[in-house]
Amino acid sequence: MNKIRAWAAWLALSVPLLAQAQAPQPPEVAAKSYILLDLTSNQVLAEREADAPADPASLTKLMTAYVVFSALKDKKISEDQTLPVSVRAWAERKGGGSLMFIEPRNTPKVSELLRGMIVNSGNDASVALAEGVGGSVETFVQMMNRQAQALGMKNTVYKNVTGLTEPGHHSTARDIAIVASRIIKDFSEYYPIYSTRKYRYEGAPASNENNRNVLLQRDPTVDGMKTGYTEAAGYCLVASAQRDFPNGKRRLLSVVLNTASMEARANESQKLLNWGYLAWDAVKLFEGDKPLATPPVWKGKANEARLGAAQSVFVSVPKGEGTKLQTQIERTDPLVAPLAKDQKVGTIKVSTSTGQAVAQVPLVVLEPVEEAGILGRAWDAIRLWIK
Repeated sequence: MNKIRAWAAWLALSVPLLAQAQAPQPPEVAAKSYILLDLTSNQVLAEREADAPADPASLTKLMTAYVVFSALKDKKISEDQTLPVSVRAWAERKGGGSLMFIEPRNTPKVSELLRGMIVNSGNDASVALAEGVGGSVETFVQMMNRQAQALGMKNTVYKNVTGLTEPGHHSTARDIAIVASRIIKDFSEYYPIYSTRKYRYEGAPASNENNRNVLLQRDPTVDGMKTGYTEAAGYCLVASAQRDFPNGKRRLLSVVLNTASMEARANESQKLLNWGYLAWDAVKLFEGDKPLATPPVWKGKANEARLGAAQSVFVSVPKGEGTKLQTQIERTDPLVAPLAKDQKVGTIKVSTSTGQAVAQVPLVVLEPVEEAGILGRAWDAIRLWIK
């Protein structure tokens, strides 16, 4: 929970002010709602009806996976641990949804169930994992809803772990993007499961092995995430791609909800991802822990303070605007010791050549400055008084 709060606090302070800058016009997207995020810069590049309530279908399983990943990280379960297959999990085959094809006589490992849920979108695997982690599906659903609140998913309510249509079970494109991006950030060790193209549990039909995210086959830079379909939800897809750019690697995440077909959800997702990479440049503004200013410090053992951004900061700007950005540092003056590491002492503001705000980042102390002795403090007090 502390990690979640720390990440959220940093994001809240450093999120670029993209809305104030002139943004490229997004393409026409044949989906009821969508959103495109640049996860490298923490920016929304495009959206439509992103907060409109929607049936999330099997995109629900992103949160199911998040809670299971959390249990693995907290060592409440292990990947090699086997879980029983209850009659309730087996009975999911009667509901007409996607399956891993497990039976009560099986004792699948957690690692196998995760692949059955993520690659095969197995409702039976989802129920088995929920019972194994939460003790019951009902308890696990409560865990999902608590986690959604902790992640800031304000417009999501879960009623089940599979995504089958049920009254009151709803989410939004924005909320789905939140949990998908947090899986990538918080559980990088498990995210590669979403790139698995084929998986078949022993005894399952061969026709069930293919990952339904066809972008994994079409675009080598796409490495996840999840498909969904019900009659109420239409065809949905969360897709993430990582491509090289001059300063490293850049990751985009798209969510398209309620498209007309499997082909449409893939095409519209690909359209958004390509546009995001072509219409926007990713610029590395600052290197984390490298000083941007070294102003004098009063009453300290050191004469200067090293000030900068706590982390490396990236921003996405319209194509060709990266070289025109301007930086302005506003800081507290005078700086008086003691100064603690990561203490905020000002703001770094970035704008376009026309003065439009692009980003606002806290200016922090990179190295602590201890208070000087009595004589040093007294001498600086006199100097400050004279000044």
